[in-house]
Amino acid sequence: MRTKVKEFLAQKKEFFSHKKKVVGQETSVAPELGSKPLIKRKVVGHETKTNRWGYFFVTPFVVVFCVFNLWPTLYTFMLSFTDLKGLRTEYSFVGFANFMHLVTDPYFWGALGNTFIIWTINFVPQLGLALILSIWLSDVRLNLAGKGLFRAIVYMPNLLTAVSVALLFRSIFGYNAHVTAPANQFLRSLGIQDTVILEGGIAAKEAFNFFRSVPFSRGLVAFIQWWMWYGYTMIILMAGITTISPSLYESAVIDGANSRQTTWYITLPLLRPIMLYILVTSAIGGMQMFDIPFLLTDMQGSPAFKIRTTTVYQYNTALGRGANDYAYGAAISIGIFIVTIALALLIFFFLQDRSDLKKQKGGKK
Repeated sequence: MRTKVKEFLAQKKEFFSHKKKVVGQETSVAPELGSKPLIKRKVVGHETKTNRWGYFFVTPFVVVFCVFNLWPTLYTFMLSFTDLKGLRTEYSFVGFANFMHLVTDPYFWGALGNTFIIWTINFVPQLGLALILSIWLSDVRLNLAGKGLFRAIVYMPNLLTAVSVALLFRSIFGYNAHVTAPANQFLRSLGIQDTVILEGGIAAKEAFNFFRSVPFSRGLVAFIQWWMWYGYTMIILMAGITTISPSLYESAVIDGANSRQTTWYITLPLLRPIMLYILVTSAIGGMQMFDIPFLLTDMQGSPAFKIRTTTVYQYNTALGRGANDYAYGAAISIGIFIVTIALALLIFFFLQDRSDLKKQKGGKK
């Protein structure tokens, strides 16, 4: 009896400890209790064929990425170490001369400052309003009607192209000596006009030239960026709120927490990863701000170059009228890339969870 029990336990141990092994097209089948030794048999190479079809479908993306993204990036990096201007075929290697010029270039740092100012004016109210709307629309206790329609309306500006929006606002606030734009027509109907001092000290009334004002131009660019993107930010935040377990809110309500406390102690802390994603992507988009400030002004960042962002400066340097300094334009692109990486690392450092760092340090000790 003991011998049979030992044989049964040995077969059972062999059965549960056996793992299926696949070598080429051969596979070993796990034995049943009391069966004969393992038998190897051939299987169809379906997995190999599936892998080949996967490579086939991925190939177009890889080819397009290499041709239109990877190669231009590498070529830009190579151009930044040369003195290529225009469509010349002859150029020489100059080392880090372009980057040394970039570090001391006041126009680049001025454009970088303009970019940060416009991005800050745009992003702070964008994130604030999107956060408030996402919390309201996700609150079950409010039970707001028509939430789906409201989300669609708020997101709709993001579907418009930036070029069409910039041209629309330029026509609304444009200035013409003969035909005034809609904004000036409305102000004239209210009796509001700009006062201009002519020769001889004579004061005259005329339409407002809005784009001659630096605060207005910066504010208009920031407003367009905010108007187009706050709906997208709201949708992302709502998606993050829906991932929070409802049981946390139910427990907090049972303990007597109100809406403000649940938002402050549950929603905002658990939205940290989503906030990190929004901040990083918004910073990347802000550093690449081009079409709106380019088309809304004279394509050079007027007035007084206070609307000239880094990408506008890069375009005017590399492809502007009479410039065509491809090498220095490539160096500006690399500089924008480095600043973007540094900004993303700073955002990640300040938004990461400090409790995890404390746990890691405590574990090392």
